[in-house]
Amino acid sequence: MNEAASTLIGRLGSWFSPAASAEIAAAEDAALRSDRFRLEREGEWKRLEAIVNRIESGRLRRISDEDLLALPALYRTAVSSLAVARETSLDAETLAWLEGLTRRAWFIVYGPRAGLGDWLLRFFGGGWGASVRALGTDILIALALMVTGTIAGWLLVASDPDWYYALMPGGVGDARVPGASRAVLMGTLFGQQDQQGLSVFAAFLFSNNAQVAILAFALGFAFGLPSAMLLIQNTTMVGALVWLYHGQGLTLEIIGWLAVHGTTELYAILLAGAAGLHIGRAMAFPGEAAVLDAAAAAGRRSAQVMVGVVLMLIVAGLLEAFARQMVNNTAGRLIVGGFMLVLWTGYFFVWRGNAREIG
Repeated sequence: MNEAASTLIGRLGSWFSPAASAEIAAAEDAALRSDRFRLEREGEWKRLEAIVNRIESGRLRRISDEDLLALPALYRTAVSSLAVARETSLDAETLAWLEGLTRRAWFIVYGPRAGLGDWLLRFFGGGWGASVRALGTDILIALALMVTGTIAGWLLVASDPDWYYALMPGGVGDARVPGASRAVLMGTLFGQQDQQGLSVFAAFLFSNNAQVAILAFALGFAFGLPSAMLLIQNTTMVGALVWLYHGQGLTLEIIGWLAVHGTTELYAILLAGAAGLHIGRAMAFPGEAAVLDAAAAAGRRSAQVMVGVVLMLIVAGLLEAFARQMVNNTAGRLIVGGFMLVLWTGYFFVWRGNAREIG
C-alpha cells in the first residue's frame, strides 16, 4: 500500500463514526505493517528466487560461492517469513508467490541432488575410492586384526590339532582334517570341478564371509569392539586351513586356491570391518562434535563404502563360481588373485578420478 492510499484511507476515516474510524485506522495500521514487513524482506526473497532460477535452469557456473553459501540461510529466512505472513494481512498474491518460492527452494536445499545415473557415475568415478581412503586409519587397524587372527588360528591348531574342529564348523571341511594325506588334500584342490565337495565348501566360505562383512559393519556402533572380534574370529579359520595344507607341503597351492576369489572377498571384509571400526572410533572419540553427530557423519561415509563392499562380494561370488573352476593350476590361480588384488588397491588408493566423497 503506497502513501497516497494510506492518506485516502485516513481521510475516509474522518467521515465515519468513531467506531468505524477506529476499525479503519486498525486496518490502515495492519496494512502499513504488512508493507513494512514485505519491504524489509523482499530483497532476500528476490535473491533466493534468482538463485533458485539459476539452479533450476542448470546455470550452476553463474552462481557465486557467496550465493551458494547463503542459500540455506535465505531458505530458512523465507520459510520464517512465510509463517509470519500467514498470520498477517499480507496480500494473497504475494503470499502465494512466497509459498511457491519456499517449495521450490526446499527441493534445491533438501531434495535429491542427482538421478541414479549421475550418482553411479560419481560413485564409480571417484566417490567410492574417496570414502575408502577416508577410512585409512581404520583400514590399517582392520588389516592388523585380520593378520592377528590368521596367526592366532595357525598357532592354536599347531599347539593342539583339536582346535581345528573348533575353528572349522563341522561338515564343511569334508576330507580337510588333521592327519589327511597329501594326496587327499591335493585332491580337494584340483580335479574336482565336477564334484560337489569343493563347491559346497567354497559356497560356505562365501556365505560365512558375507555375513561377517555385514555384521562387522552393523555392529560398529558398539564402539567397534564386536567388529574387531569378528575380524579376528573369521580369519582364525584361514590360519587353521593354511596350517593344515602347509603340513603336507601344499602352502602355495592352498594360497592359490583361496586367492582366486579371496583377494576380493577378504578385501571386502577388510573394508566392512574398517567401516564398522570407523563408526566405533567416531563414537568413542567424537572430538568437538556431539557423539550422535560424529556417529552420523561416520555412518554416512561408511554406508557408501558398504555399497561397494556388496558389489565386491558379488564379484567374489562370480570368481568363485567360474574363475576358480576354469583355472585348474596354482600359477593361474595366483595370477587371477594377484590381478584382482592389484586392481582393487589401484582403484582405491592410486586412481583418484573425481576424488570427492558423495554427500
